[in-house]
Amino acid sequence: MKILESLAKLCAILAGVLLTAITLMTCVSLIGRNTVGWTIVGDFELSGAAAGAAIALFMPWCQFRRGNIIVDFFTSKASRGTNAALDRLGALLLGLAMSVLAWRTSIGGIKAWQSQSGTMMIGFPEWIVYCAMVPPLVLCAVIGLVQALRGFESAEPA
Repeated sequence: MKILESLAKLCAILAGVLLTAITLMTCVSLIGRNTVGWTIVGDFELSGAAAGAAIALFMPWCQFRRGNIIVDFFTSKASRGTNAALDRLGALLLGLAMSVLAWRTSIGGIKAWQSQSGTMMIGFPEWIVYCAMVPPLVLCAVIGLVQALRGFESAEPA
């Protein structure tokens, strides 16, 4: 789990750096637009692409730290063993869902690369966003599957 934890932290740091860069770009664009009439063309396209990649990059750390929403209305009075089994089942389902997302995102990236599709204003290649999303989705799937098999001894719920 130490390797998975390190990779999840790295993904979260990359997401933070990406969002910081996009925030700075947006500030420069807004200040330029409102002061001298100059703006960064396609800033909203780049913001959207970066946000999609950042969301995927934050997911492994969220799963590792058990930061997903847990609705325990029906299980609050259940035994510790029952809750542990349900948590492991949830981790398994999340791992499977992330596996499907990684697979379909990979296919979407290949199709975007084959068609050379890009954003409308600046033509930013869409396949780059897909490529940025696949590794963290795979990592999130692996973390969920490992947690389903081994349990949650390394992280407490947030």
